[in-house]
Amino acid sequence: MSNMLIIVAAVAAFVISSVIGKFLIPVLHKIKFGQPIRDEGPKWHQKKSGTPTMGGIMFIVAAVLVSVICYAVLSIIEPGARDFQDHLKFYAGIVMAVLFGAIGFVDDYIKVVKKHNQGLTEKQKLVLQFLVAIAYVFTLIIGGCSSKTVIPFAGTIDLGVFYWIISVVLIVGFVNATNLTDGLDGLDGSVTFFASLAFMIIAGFVVDNGMSVMSASLAGACLGFLIWNFYPAKVFMGDTGSLFLGGFLCAVAYGINMPILIIPIGLIYIVEMFSVILQVTYFKLTHGKRLFKMSPIHHHFEMCGWSEVKIVVVFSIVTAIMGALTFWAVWFTYTAM
Repeated sequence: MSNMLIIVAAVAAFVISSVIGKFLIPVLHKIKFGQPIRDEGPKWHQKKSGTPTMGGIMFIVAAVLVSVICYAVLSIIEPGARDFQDHLKFYAGIVMAVLFGAIGFVDDYIKVVKKHNQGLTEKQKLVLQFLVAIAYVFTLIIGGCSSKTVIPFAGTIDLGVFYWIISVVLIVGFVNATNLTDGLDGLDGSVTFFASLAFMIIAGFVVDNGMSVMSASLAGACLGFLIWNFYPAKVFMGDTGSLFLGGFLCAVAYGINMPILIIPIGLIYIVEMFSVILQVTYFKLTHGKRLFKMSPIHHHFEMCGWSEVKIVVVFSIVTAIMGALTFWAVWFTYTAM
């Protein structure tokens, strides 16, 4: 029954997300919520200026709505299968993801309404993101959640107070990494689709149907969004969507008590983030030289002649492979425990 519900969650989220796009995109056009393109980006991206943004609303509504409904159904058909901490992680995770999406919405709103293509300042975004991450972690602490975590090949480890400190930094870093990946038509949505599938399978393996439903909902919602976002994009997710995706994946990772998995499964996001850090650092140390032709790294490959579609396909394949390897690592760890 639970397996059928997971399939229903994926299909329902896909339908809701894609149908919302049918009505939302014309509205975004009408109110002129077009995406301003950064001057420092690839010059050929200027033709995308004016493409509606904040399309992330599609998969936010779909993923949240379907996740909550299906989780409630699971609680009815599987009474006693989840304890208070499980419920807390689920609902606190949903709230965290929505709050990150809200920060992105404010950022997008400033860009499109105030006509300022930088949106919130980096300091403002970081302060708000840290507040959300701290609130989430604090909620887990007062809810009695354990600081023990499962690490592949190492088993269960208790990091004590350091677990929570690391968690705040990890969540904020990962959310920003997901945000940086949103730079090409269909890229962030495609990578997140495969990351969600990986988490869905792993959650199923550790018999956490709540997190499986949550992951399936996100996968379906992303696929519905990609109908409108794949090259050439008719709408962009904006920071509204990309920050939400990062928060949602973190919620699932903490839900199955293996937050470290966002690093291998989300390798593409991590590489994107570090390509920016390395570029800026190298630029300052060498007084103007560049390590990459452009960062984040997807733009480097663009400058090397790769098409947007090729980059999306390659990055998606890498995510799928990393998801499979991560599942193997989890399987090996649990069978050895």
